[in-house]
Amino acid sequence: MKRNNSWSRTLFLAANYVFLIGASILCLLPLLHVLSVSLSSSAAAMGGLVGLWPVQFTFDAYTYALKKPEFLVALMVTLKRAVLGTAVSMFLVVLTAYPLAKEATRFKWRTVYAWFFVTTILFHGGLIPSYMTIKTLGLLDSIWALVLPGAVAVFNIILLLNFYRGLPRELEESAFMDGAGHWTTLWRIYVPLSTPALATITLFTVVGHWNSWFDGLIYMNSPENYPLQSYLRTIIIGKDMQLMTSVDLSELANLSERTIKSSQIFLAALPILAVYPFLQRFFVKGIVMGSVKG
Repeated sequence: MKRNNSWSRTLFLAANYVFLIGASILCLLPLLHVLSVSLSSSAAAMGGLVGLWPVQFTFDAYTYALKKPEFLVALMVTLKRAVLGTAVSMFLVVLTAYPLAKEATRFKWRTVYAWFFVTTILFHGGLIPSYMTIKTLGLLDSIWALVLPGAVAVFNIILLLNFYRGLPRELEESAFMDGAGHWTTLWRIYVPLSTPALATITLFTVVGHWNSWFDGLIYMNSPENYPLQSYLRTIIIGKDMQLMTSVDLSELANLSERTIKSSQIFLAALPILAVYPFLQRFFVKGIVMGSVKG
C-alpha cells in the first residue's frame, strides 16, 4: 500500500507532533514544579521563588520524609494493597473473561451473565450500602476492605474477553483434541497469548490501587492503616503539626510545610513513574486488540 506523502498529510503529521509534544510538556510541568519545590530551601519555597528549577538545592525534605514513620507505614500499606489487590483482581478477571468469551451455543447462560456484569457499570448501590456491606462482613480497618470491593473490574473483563475472542479458535480445539481441559487451555494457551491485554489491565489495576484515597478514609478507622494517598490527602489539606516538634531547630532553615508536602507527593508518584514505561509498550496493542470484537 502506497503511503500518501502529500503536503496536506505532512502538515497534518507536523500539527499532530506539535500538539502531542505540547500536551506532554503541560503534563510534565506540574510534576517538575513539585520536584523543584521539594529540592529547594524553605525560604525559596515559601517565598514563591521556585519555578521549574530548585533554588538553594537541598535533600533535607526527602531525608525528613523518609524518616517519618507515618509516611513509611502508609507506603507499606499501599505497596501491600497494590500487590495483593492486583493479584486478586487479575486472577478473578482472567477466570471471568474466559467463559464469557465463549459463544452462546457453548455457554448457554453467557448472555445473562454478561448483562449481569454490565449492569454493575450502569447502576451502583451507593456509598452507604457499600459501607454497611463492608462493616457487616467485618472488613473495616483491614487490607481486604481496600482489595475486595473492586476486585472484579467489569471494564477489564470486557477488554480481556474481546481479546480472547480474537484468538484463533483452532488453538483451543487442538488443545481439546490432545486431552486438555478448560483449566489447562486457559493457563497454557489463552493466558500466554494475551500478554498485551494482561499487561494493559495490570497497569490499570496497579495505578487504580496506587492512586485510590477515598476508600481508605471511609473504611479505615485507624490512621496507621491509611494507604499512602489517603495519608497524603490528610497532610495536604491540613497542617503537619509534628513538624515543629519532631525536627531539630538546626534543620528548620531548609524545611517547611510546603517542601515536606512536595517531597512526599513526589515520592508517592515515583513508583508508578518507574513501572509505567515498562508496561507502556503493551498499552496501545492491548487496548486496540481488546476493544475490537473478534
